[in-house]
Amino acid sequence: MAKTLLEGGVIIYPTDSVYAFGCSIKSPKAMERLLGLRGDRPSQLTIACEDLSVAAEYAKIDNATFRVLKRNLPGPFTFVLNASSRVPDKALARRKTLGIRIPANPVAMAIIRALGCPMITSSVKNEEHEYTTDPELIDEIYSSRVDFIVDGGYGSTMATALVDMTDGEPQILREGSKELIY
Repeated sequence: MAKTLLEGGVIIYPTDSVYAFGCSIKSPKAMERLLGLRGDRPSQLTIACEDLSVAAEYAKIDNATFRVLKRNLPGPFTFVLNASSRVPDKALARRKTLGIRIPANPVAMAIIRALGCPMITSSVKNEEHEYTTDPELIDEIYSSRVDFIVDGGYGSTMATALVDMTDGEPQILREGSKELIY
């Protein structure tokens, strides 16, 4: 699967929240495909990283932000941070920020480790823009449009907590299944 991702593939995989699309951060072609699959206008994407040292390559993380991330990751959180110059322009869509995730799901982490670089990731939703967590339904909708679907059983219906850290102080933009530890 890692080889497919490195060659421009797009997958759907389970996370510690909802199912997500994923592709290599190193593949502009795959990012185009992922954006097309989302079916909406380009918006901020998230990168899923193996650990905080990798995240620090793609986002600006000061000491206070590092402490908050360290207390909450891995886990069902997406942190909005200022992007570093290493982030491909296509992933930023004219923004200067990006979401950072380090999932606690062992399947997601195994995929990221095998890939050897972060994945661009975005939640899977159905036509009504609701999170889709049934693997059979996901397969029905997307099997002909992605390269792999990793069945991790029914997923959660609650997305990650979304926390903006761009001003140094955590600002909760979306509640999630866990409370943020300051």
